[in-house]
This record gives sequence, C-alpha cells and structure tokens, in this order.
Amino acid sequence: WVTAADLATLPLHPGFAATWPRLRAAPPGLTVVVDAANVVGARGAGDGWWRDRAAATGRLLEALAPLADGLSAAELPAEVPAGGMHLLLPRLVAVVEGAARSATGPAAVEVVPAPGSGDDMIVQVAEGAAADGTVVVVTADRGLRNRLDRVGARWVGPSWLLRLADSR
Repeated sequence: WVTAADLATLPLHPGFAATWPRLRAAPPGLTVVVDAANVVGARGAGDGWWRDRAAATGRLLEALAPLADGLSAAELPAEVPAGGMHLLLPRLVAVVEGAARSATGPAAVEVVPAPGSGDDMIVQVAEGAAADGTVVVVTADRGLRNRLDRVGARWVGPSWLLRLADSR
C-alpha cells in the first residue's frame, strides 16, 4: 500500500497514469437528500397523492432509483462541481414524514423516516452528510432552504429532480 501522494512517483499503467490527475481532483462524494413530501406535492400528477401519501411516496422512490446509476456533469445543478468527472454516483436519501413514513423503496434509495418534523430530519441528514462531501437537498420550502444554508448544504427545487427522474 502507498499513500495517494506517493502514487505519482511510481511507474503506473499508462491508462491509469493518464486518469489519475482527474481522479485526484474529483470532488468528494455527492449526497442528494430529497424532501419527499415536498417533491410528491410538487409532482401533483393528479394521481390522488394526497389520499395515499405512502403509495405516492413509494412511486417517487421507484422513480428516483435509476439516478443512483449516475448523474452526468451536465445534469448537475450549476453550483455543484463535477471536478473534471463525467459521471458522479450520488448517495440518494429520501426523508419521509407523517402518513408517508411507512413508504418503502428500492435499495438504491435510502429512506429515512422522520419521527417528528421532516424539516428537522432533513437538516440533520444534510448536516451529517456534509462531512463526507457535497450535499444537495431537493425542496421548494423556503424556510427549510434558509436552515440548509446555515449547515452548508446546497438546495435545488423539485423540478430539477423530477426532470431527471422522468427522463430515465
């Protein structure tokens, strides 16, 4: 084993040697935290989501799963650096609350049930994930956005996420 700093001093395979500078400059991990209640409400697909929030949230979680396969640099919000990478593999976290707390989804999407306030849990998840890299929270809630600014998380509106999910 060698340190990353020592790697450049070794005779590397030419393909790896050519890629190493990009890998070294790659941003830390990307976590996308979804305010599920807010995004389900924003979708408003006329599917009666307000009558069965758990089912509507389950449908959202299914739609998000393909995003775990990667987001291209062009798909990222403008303020999220790709660090020279063409594809970032995000950690997807959906915070569910209230009547949707029982929703389940595919393994590609981590579901975090909020025991109380969904906004409080979103801030807690975002703050914890910020230690590991870039955090983008998907919400249209202005009050929540102000709280996210204070913990160093970026935020985008639901239309960004829904556009990506619908394109997959």
